[in-house]
Amino acid sequence: MTTQTPLSIEQFEKDVNQLVNNQRAYFNSNATRSAEFRLKQLKKLKALLLEHEEEMHQAIFKDFGKSKYENQLTEFFPLIDEINLTIKNLKKWMQHKSVRTNLLNFPAKSYLVPEPLGVTLVIGAWNFPYNLSLTPMVGSMAAGNTTILKPSELPVETSKIMTKIINENFDPNYLCVVEGAIPETTALLKQRYDKIFFTGSPMVGKIVNKAAAEHLTNVTLELGGKNPAIFHKDAALKIGVKRMIWAKFVNSGQFCITTDYALVHKDIKEEFLKLTIQEIEKGNFSEENNNYVQIINSRNFDRVVNLIDPEKVHYGGGYNREDRRIQPTILTEVNLDDKVMQEEIFGPLLPVIEYETIDEAFDIIKRFEKPLAAYLFSDSNAIKDRFLNEIPFGSGGINDCVMQVSNPNIPFGGVGHSGMGRYHGKYSFECFSHFKGVLDKPTVIETNLKYYGYSEKRMKIMKALS
Repeated sequence: MTTQTPLSIEQFEKDVNQLVNNQRAYFNSNATRSAEFRLKQLKKLKALLLEHEEEMHQAIFKDFGKSKYENQLTEFFPLIDEINLTIKNLKKWMQHKSVRTNLLNFPAKSYLVPEPLGVTLVIGAWNFPYNLSLTPMVGSMAAGNTTILKPSELPVETSKIMTKIINENFDPNYLCVVEGAIPETTALLKQRYDKIFFTGSPMVGKIVNKAAAEHLTNVTLELGGKNPAIFHKDAALKIGVKRMIWAKFVNSGQFCITTDYALVHKDIKEEFLKLTIQEIEKGNFSEENNNYVQIINSRNFDRVVNLIDPEKVHYGGGYNREDRRIQPTILTEVNLDDKVMQEEIFGPLLPVIEYETIDEAFDIIKRFEKPLAAYLFSDSNAIKDRFLNEIPFGSGGINDCVMQVSNPNIPFGGVGHSGMGRYHGKYSFECFSHFKGVLDKPTVIETNLKYYGYSEKRMKIMKALS
């Protein structure tokens, strides 16, 4: 379903309502429940993605200058890996999961039965348009749901190619892409779903959550925040800076789990800044280098540029509005009242804040909402333990940045203002499933403990068995 042919919002809303009703009827027919059906659809999706890979590379390059190689590294390969992992493990994930039965219910079996939720809505994000749209969709398919996918409208060409691949090859009663902007998304959110999965900003996440609450719809929100990277004085600086700089400037900093600001111990600050500049210059981040992508649109370009205080630029600070590229920029002498510290940057700016004690660093982090990610560079076990025990965050790393997202055995998700729910790998299947708890009891044996005729003796026995 596409809005390329202009529709009134009223007509669009009627069409979406019919689409949701059709998907609900298809789901209720039990067509999506078998492992064979789910595996067939996942294999079909993988084959289509491989068939259209070159078109997908061309589309994302047109949208914001992301090269084939960076697209493969950050979007295409992880997506194919996700599908492969799901295909390999789906039958195991679908099995009943035995749990312990307590003495009070003996003899009996207890188990959890994973079942699909029903009709799902997946709203993708623009910064990694394939990965952040199709990866949760894979989880919904694996769990046996029907799915409506709403890609971000900002990268126009990637939205078009996803629409083409899915809508030309899948039954819309099972899987359908709906394109559109804010009015269409608003109309979509008026419908009743069994699950909404949203990736985007906390501000829009609140709108999605409020709309879902009208129908008591289960929601997963993947949002963002001010992600810190702490460089303790014992950090292995050379390798730490190398890892952090790559993670910071991949996708031009338009990455929800990259470092938003660096907290650097005063004893190593000068060496840190020197190594930071060296790594940036090794990376050849320039307007001529297609591996350094554009900012998605002029509005976001202007927003990021407006965060640059020229008096605090230690390195970089240049930009080209016509090409929507901003030079990797290091800001120093930054304080918490600066504009760059008031919102998630989502661009190639790195504020550096000096600290003296680890308590001071932790206090700075705790002034912000709980981040989607946090990173520590240190070889001290005591500092690592304190970091893990005292700093809340969705996911993170020690002596590395962002790479936790590449391990399918680690769930991806936020906490507090950075989101709710988790996905990736097995967690995607669980995200789009409900686990029914079942007590399965034979009829050949029965006790009278729980029935009427209560007594102190019975209660003592019940208490002992509980």
